[in-house]
Amino acid sequence: MLAMQDHSTHKQEPRREKKKTTTTKTRMKGVGGASVVAVVVVAGCLLAAAAVVDGAVTCGDVDASLLPCVAYLTGKEAAPSAACCAGVKRLRTLPVGTAERRFACDCVKKAAARFKGLNGDAIRDLPANCGSPLPFPLTLDFDCSTIP
Repeated sequence: MLAMQDHSTHKQEPRREKKKTTTTKTRMKGVGGASVVAVVVVAGCLLAAAAVVDGAVTCGDVDASLLPCVAYLTGKEAAPSAACCAGVKRLRTLPVGTAERRFACDCVKKAAARFKGLNGDAIRDLPANCGSPLPFPLTLDFDCSTIP
């Protein structure tokens, strides 16, 4: 009888150890996954910071600059708002070279394609109405690759 108790006790101990090992492995996997996520997040932040330092224009920058103008460009407002004109002025300073001007122009065209009912004349006249000419024309059919 005593031998059976020792044997059954012996069987239970390895099971407990296996369970602890499995739990430890699971915890290690979770920690490893969290570490990978943290590294990816940090790398993304560093890349975003590098883009800002380099002064690279993004379509997000262009969109944020022109989003306040949608009401004017769709005819819901008679004149561009102060926020709209501030965005046009900001857009004027974003692209610093030919490639960035062409890229920003393409971003404007992509943004315009997402909105229905844009007034072509209002788009064309927007920089002049805000007193801030852009380094590229604002039109729906302009070939951005021709920007010098």
